Amino acid sequence: MGVCVLAFDTATERMVVALATPAGHWLANMQGGAAASAALLPQATALLKNAGIGWRALDSVAFGRGPGAFTGLRTACAVAQGLGLALAKPLLAVDSLLIVAEDARTQAGAGEGFELWVAMDARMDEAYAGAFRYAAGGWQVLQPAALFTLPALAERWAAAPPSGVAGSALAAFGSRLPIGAAAQWPQEHDRAAALLRCALALHAAGAGVDAADALPLYLRDKVALTTAERAVAAAARSGQPTDALRP
Repeated sequence: MGVCVLAFDTATERMVVALATPAGHWLANMQGGAAASAALLPQATALLKNAGIGWRALDSVAFGRGPGAFTGLRTACAVAQGLGLALAKPLLAVDSLLIVAEDARTQAGAGEGFELWVAMDARMDEAYAGAFRYAAGGWQVLQPAALFTLPALAERWAAAPPSGVAGSALAAFGSRLPIGAAAQWPQEHDRAAALLRCALALHAAGAGVDAADALPLYLRDKVALTTAERAVAAAARSGQPTDALRP
């Protein structure tokens, strides 16, 4: 008997929602960003309606846990937690870099032994990156997702050249990253389909967690300075004593 799994990811500027039921798969790849918080639940509702099922028919709910944009991760996690509590269903936390890896594997038509790095533009001359291998019918993590400066990632790849690289950092940083002869997948083909395959694998493995344990993966602790911190930094640059700016 088939399962019903709803999956969504808002870690990038793309919002993807996917649904698997015994009758088939329903996929939506669309613009996200700031609009994701308002559009996510309506899009999920639309897929359920198209599939002819209700919320209670779901066996689990999967969400992209990151790394990625702070607001996007918060949106996906909040919606997943709300659904998990309301429906009393397990939640599946999908590594957002692994979605890119799975999409690249499909583009390559690869199977056992496929290895690659995923590097996503994290802005501020940094990248979210990790390394993965597909073996024994599933993904293994060779390098957990981490936040790299460009020099640090370049040094890592110069010392151990990757055989393949996927992700938005390829287009964002170009020759600043030493790709060498590595195969490249700079564009995703079907993020929603890749997410759903990852979610179904987690469901089959019994990897569901309670809502309280379904947390986003934040790799950048601080994305902005407070007004007071900006004032102190400006004063330091101008040579003004900073004690006068402290409360």
